[in-house]
Amino acid sequence: MTLGKKISLWVVAVVMIILVAMIVIILTFDWNRLKPTINQRVSEAIHRPFAIEGDLSLDWQRPEGESGWHGWIPWPHLRAEDIHLGSPDTVTDADLASLTALDIVLSPLPLLHKRLSIPHIEFTGGEATLVRLQDGSNNWTFDLGTGDDASQPDDSDQQGGWTVDVGEIAFDPIDLHYQDATLAANVDATVELLGEPIAFDALTDSESAAGQAVAEQQVADYRFGWRAQGSYRNQTFEGSGRLGDLAALRQRGAAYPVQADLHAGATRVSVNGTLTDPLAPKKIDMDLSFSGQNLGDLYNVIGVTLPDTPPYSTRGHLTANLDSQEALSFRYQDFDGQIGESDIHGDLTYLLGEPRPSLTGEVVSRQLRFADLAPLIGADTGSEDQGEGNQDGESQQPPDKVLPVSEFQTAQWRTMDADVKFTAQRIEHGDSLPLDDLYTHVTLKDGEILLDPLRFGVAGGNLNTTLRLDGSQEPMQSRVDMHIRRLLLSEMFPDVDLMQNSRGELNGDATLSGTGNSVAAILGSSNGSLQMLISDGVISQNLMELAGLNVGNYLVGQLFGDEQVDINCAATNLEVDDGLATTRFFVIDTENALIRVDGTVNFKTEGLDLNIEPESKGARVFTLRSPLYVHGTMKNPSPGVDAGSLLARGAVGAFLGTVATPAAALLALVSPSADETTPCNDFLSQIQTDASS
Repeated sequence: MTLGKKISLWVVAVVMIILVAMIVIILTFDWNRLKPTINQRVSEAIHRPFAIEGDLSLDWQRPEGESGWHGWIPWPHLRAEDIHLGSPDTVTDADLASLTALDIVLSPLPLLHKRLSIPHIEFTGGEATLVRLQDGSNNWTFDLGTGDDASQPDDSDQQGGWTVDVGEIAFDPIDLHYQDATLAANVDATVELLGEPIAFDALTDSESAAGQAVAEQQVADYRFGWRAQGSYRNQTFEGSGRLGDLAALRQRGAAYPVQADLHAGATRVSVNGTLTDPLAPKKIDMDLSFSGQNLGDLYNVIGVTLPDTPPYSTRGHLTANLDSQEALSFRYQDFDGQIGESDIHGDLTYLLGEPRPSLTGEVVSRQLRFADLAPLIGADTGSEDQGEGNQDGESQQPPDKVLPVSEFQTAQWRTMDADVKFTAQRIEHGDSLPLDDLYTHVTLKDGEILLDPLRFGVAGGNLNTTLRLDGSQEPMQSRVDMHIRRLLLSEMFPDVDLMQNSRGELNGDATLSGTGNSVAAILGSSNGSLQMLISDGVISQNLMELAGLNVGNYLVGQLFGDEQVDINCAATNLEVDDGLATTRFFVIDTENALIRVDGTVNFKTEGLDLNIEPESKGARVFTLRSPLYVHGTMKNPSPGVDAGSLLARGAVGAFLGTVATPAAALLALVSPSADETTPCNDFLSQIQTDASS
């Protein structure tokens, strides 16, 4: 044998011995001896405690699904038990994550091509605790270095030319705990693998926007399920849902499926759709539905200021582009729903801008039930099953008060701005409210709400109002300017036959300003004036009965008996000072009498103190010899006859000679058209003439 051959044999033998030795060492090596080094190196790298406290072992297994010579190269199987990843001690002493066991199978050949291939990874007994303090510090953000490169973004899947490929991931249920002081959140959740994958379109309405997206792009199946309960913004909740698999989670630009159903008190929220790049979300595209007892309750859940309402439900489509350099914008589009017994439809956009977020859009109701507007002004609807007022279902409205006392939540007005238009194409109402339609443009800025216009179609005419509520001040300052034009008396009482031939109209103006956080407080401190005219109408005891006006029924009965009496003109001019409305001019001119009303209405106490003095025309003599009065309160008025006083002959006529100025202020309301004349023209003009002569 030549020397060269001997050297070659020795080299081969040495290599074989080394390989065998290495294999023996690997197979027999106690890997637990490396735990202190591993624990120390990892802890130093991530700047927080890390420890493998259980057994650390390595064995080898024959690869599955490999053919040819690749099938003869074993795959290392690493198993570590009782693993703990700690948290910064300035945040919490709880572990960020812990595992009972971690099993990783590695394919070695891809390492030659700078690819870390992990065909199988399995977690057992997983638990994670996420904590964020009030100052924003948390235990899930890692400090991986302080050098110049530490602040530079890197790619976790591709670094230094290396790529990571993770195959099958298996785990038993993982428990998650989330505590967030900034959101007042304390949540316990469980994530687990579904028994069988569920197709995205199996849980999606094919007619919805999210369902139509399935036809446009491939969406992964649902692979994980989750359950959660706890509190958020001091509201307890529970929920469940489904998520896509981890492969879809890592695909850039792919739509990742998300489904959730949450209950927070009486509020229920359901979403079903996709997130683009969920690890760093770029886009939201989801069907969203929510329902509850009061839209105003959503402020505690999502932080959006909405009005108080009866029970509601709505369904629409939520989209958002999160990969924008501009302020984030969420659009809830093409939604349909119900508020009370009224339908709603529209499109709203919520913009997370500075100095406050804002809500813009348009809402339409094809048929609005007027009673569903009551909570907007804090009114008691009288519905026992809605539980207005407090948690016991009892109304806050005192039983002896008419004006709403529920306070507006003005602090919420200062948390966002708004610019929303609302249209009610048809209003459903009782016989006593001849409303046709409604339109208003609501703006909210710096805590001040402006409704301009707030317009009602009423009885063939219209009611135009500008309402300003300044919630930036405490107590709230408010002002209302109201204009009533051409309300037809025949349409105000459509079920009264004797009114059908009436050509009369109601016109009026009112300006009031007040201070307070409820309707009762505002009117109780209000200042302003009210002018109103009714021309060419009729009045009778039967009409008062049909209108439900018991006091009016009594007064008409005392004045006219059961007769139908034509009204030429009814005119009033009231002055309001610190909640006390005083009659400057209040006269009713009928076919056979002049009737003067004098006194006050106290909005602060809701007290009534009115006197009615009639004076006959011509030969007709009233059997009534004493003035009438209305005392008591708005809730419980008390009409009667002032038996201690006698009617003064000519008292009303003498009064008319002294009120030319307040009467003249009503001339602008006589008729909107200059070429029209009404009985009020002659009546008010005659007062001016008599006063000047």
